[in-house]
Amino acid sequence: MTDTLNKDTSKKHNTIFLFGRDFTELDLWIVKETVRRFPRLSQKELAHTICENLQWFAPNGNNKVDSCVQLLKKLEYQGVIKLPAKWNKGGPKDQRIPPTLQTDAPGEIITDLSQVGVRVQPVRESCQIRLWNEYVERYHILGYKRPFGAHQRYFIVSHDERFLGCILFSAAAWALEARDQWIGWTQTDRSKRLHLVANNTRFLIFPWVKVKNLASKSLSLVIKRIGADWQERYSCQPVLLETFVDKEKYHGTCYRAGNWVYLGETAGRGRMDRHKQYLSSPKHIYVYPLNRDFRSILRGESGCSQ
Repeated sequence: MTDTLNKDTSKKHNTIFLFGRDFTELDLWIVKETVRRFPRLSQKELAHTICENLQWFAPNGNNKVDSCVQLLKKLEYQGVIKLPAKWNKGGPKDQRIPPTLQTDAPGEIITDLSQVGVRVQPVRESCQIRLWNEYVERYHILGYKRPFGAHQRYFIVSHDERFLGCILFSAAAWALEARDQWIGWTQTDRSKRLHLVANNTRFLIFPWVKVKNLASKSLSLVIKRIGADWQERYSCQPVLLETFVDKEKYHGTCYRAGNWVYLGETAGRGRMDRHKQYLSSPKHIYVYPLNRDFRSILRGESGCSQ
């Protein structure tokens, strides 16, 4: 859905940088006018409309709807726009996922890794997505939250088709000082190529599964296939993986065993924090390069591209 918007473009070169792109004064005027003109649109409809008007697309050509929704919430938080009241009402996505018999714990699985025949299985069908969400909501310490941006779910599966755990990769953290310095990123480099980094935001081995080294084996398997899975869905391949480990609860053993690189700690701030308020505890940062030229690719150096 689009609508013709007209405004003097004389100030279009004054820009601010938000969510991976530069926004001119004209761009922000278009956002505000679209919100004003279409108060009855849903979040997704409004985000699609704004993306089309701004030509704001992901590498695979799809509208960057998730980023646009986050932009709108940030602009409202800063007092730039006023979103429809219905946006602030809790909906199904805000509610906990009720447990069903499908995710009840079976008997313990105690065996050697060699007897499991483990594989990682991409989750694509809607019924499988719902089941994955329910498992994570029920058994992961952080519960389920809708993934931000590009993402791919996986089940960890045994040779006899039993689910052993869940893995999720989603969009990378926007500003991460230790990572950005390690890569050698400028703000411009990061804005252009952040989509080439994927974040392991959920990793769960079910509590009834007692298989030594299953976690590190599952990570090694997903590393081998995530590039092709991402390419199929988003027309690009990540060259670097990242993850955050809560140092107060976990030791990051499976990441260290898998040769992930420890970079330091996060600042402990959330995505939408603007006052340097510590909204969560600092986490350990681990990264894993998927391409030996990852730095050159992420910095856009001549002869290296994705």
